[in-house]
Amino acid sequence: QVQLVESGGGLVQAGGSLRLSCAASGRTFRSYAMGWFRQAPGKEREFVAAISWSGNSTYYADSVKGRFTISRDNAKNTVYLQMNSLKPEDSAVYYCAAVSHPFEVVRGVKYDYWGQGTQVTVSS
Repeated sequence: QVQLVESGGGLVQAGGSLRLSCAASGRTFRSYAMGWFRQAPGKEREFVAAISWSGNSTYYADSVKGRFTISRDNAKNTVYLQMNSLKPEDSAVYYCAAVSHPFEVVRGVKYDYWGQGTQVTVSS
């Protein structure tokens, strides 16, 4: 069982930056692929970014590529999402997700564990 707790959300102006963090419980964090998803009001949850267990492989949605960076610190059981050049359409609840997946390919991975989410609001 893995528990995930997100933090770092808030209100920011367009063009600004935020860094989200996701702290994970459990001794096997380093074998988990991690992902970030988001859900805006009235819309379905969508994939944002993913990172392999080693941190060597990442994958991004086209809408955030070049603006967002996912990273992880296995010593701290934490995954991060650095969000730059934020746009109003990035406003959403952001969720962290995890799955036991000791492989480098992270595209299309299905996640088993989810956090409660953190709100990101970008004003125009």
